[in-house]
Amino acid sequence: MPETDALARRVAALKRTGLTEAVHAALKHELEREQARPSLVEIGVRFCRDLRARGKPDHGRPADKAFRDSLYEND
Repeated sequence: MPETDALARRVAALKRTGLTEAVHAALKHELEREQARPSLVEIGVRFCRDLRARGKPDHGRPADKAFRDSLYEND
């Protein structure tokens, strides 16, 4: 692709390296960046832990039958 070639040449010129080295470095950098991102599971676990840490279980309503039934009432 012409655009890809142009991008690779611009990076190579900026880094003062050959095309192969520039593409290799760019791909390696992108792979490292992606691998450093947390997975959706890690994000979800962190969210749940933060939510639990903020919770106040002594101030909540009991999850008894009356409470569960109230969730399905149509007002």
